Amino acid sequence: FPPAVFPLSCVVQNYAWGKVGLESEVAKLVASGDPLVQIQPDQPYAELWMGTHPRGDALIRDNRIPQKTLGQWIADNPACLGAKVKDAFQGHLPFLFKVLSVDTALSVQAHPNKELAAKLHAQFPEHYPDANHKPEMAIALTCFEGLCGFRPVEEIVSFLQNVPELRALIGEVAAEQLERSGSDDPRGVSAALRVCFTRLMKSEKKFFVDQLNMLVKRISQEAAEGKDTSGSNGDLLLRLHSQYPGDIGCFTIYFLNVVRLEAGEALFLGANEPHAYLHGDCVEIMACSDNTVRAGLTPKFIDVLTLCEMLNYTPAPSSSKIFPAAQSQLDPYVYLYDPPVPDFAILRIEIPASIKLYLISAMDSASILLVIQGTAVGTSTAAASEMSLHRGSVLFISANESISLHLSSPDGMLLFRACCLL
Repeated sequence: FPPAVFPLSCVVQNYAWGKVGLESEVAKLVASGDPLVQIQPDQPYAELWMGTHPRGDALIRDNRIPQKTLGQWIADNPACLGAKVKDAFQGHLPFLFKVLSVDTALSVQAHPNKELAAKLHAQFPEHYPDANHKPEMAIALTCFEGLCGFRPVEEIVSFLQNVPELRALIGEVAAEQLERSGSDDPRGVSAALRVCFTRLMKSEKKFFVDQLNMLVKRISQEAAEGKDTSGSNGDLLLRLHSQYPGDIGCFTIYFLNVVRLEAGEALFLGANEPHAYLHGDCVEIMACSDNTVRAGLTPKFIDVLTLCEMLNYTPAPSSSKIFPAAQSQLDPYVYLYDPPVPDFAILRIEIPASIKLYLISAMDSASILLVIQGTAVGTSTAAASEMSLHRGSVLFISANESISLHLSSPDGMLLFRACCLL
């Protein structure tokens, strides 16, 4: 039999927002995973892609396997996906697994649902390259900060009253409509919120740049005088403005929740949820798609009209955005993040130092295993030989195959396993 469990060498994306050199978790993982890789100290290492995406198909690190990439191997051996996954996703791996190291903010964006994705792709294929939806989930590796979903209305109203520059952009009529909207009428609240956010995002360029400059000047002065600027979300505003001066996205901090995750906490982003990652390192998993509708904090193509039309305008507190992990009933060292979409799930596996032999159990889905910390030797009846596992190692595991780990690290191990649980 050809090996069905094998190590991968994965593609790095050097987007400008990434952390540079060995400050980046991506760079650290790549350097540990392959000692021959030279990390450039001034180069951003933003994303590590573990999957079969055409812009980053993982290379197979096993010279007994004739196929060069994981995508080619799965195309030739679709049964490796598992029977259900193969049928449900037409013989393709349904997810893309990533590590992100964010230094400066990513664009304010949302991902379309399947219906809208198909429509956008048909109309504007150059901007929306496929017809799939793109739900995603991020799990923090270090303290991780992002904007996600609309804040509770009382928080937005408080900013409208404390930030005159914001109120000027939205206009008195829309601001008052939101202030009057009652919690007993959620549809009225969403409608008022849509009007306010759309007015902000469609402001005249010169007008919003003037208002933003006034706001930055005012907050800088207040901060210099030692005043509390939290009523205007001052620290974050100055930080984003320094990264993207004159960008309308700076004002979105008054509408969207700031969510701070500790290591191990997760954020699930369903369709039409506005979000922007701000800072930190995470593992991320998403449906295989590149569809992103952007509207600020970016030099890329922005599509304000589509974004404002599609968003989910349901206000909710930031605490509600944190997606809980469930400890496995079968294995106390496994925590499962199983979001409400069929395309993907993640297992976080924390093996304590006292355990010297651990079984990565078989499941009815292909999976990708990433080692964050610890060392072990892995053996599997489906692997060609013993595999040395350490920080940065990435393994592909075919459906219904297991791996025995012989641990050799004093601190135990931390692993993430991406899969599809149908």
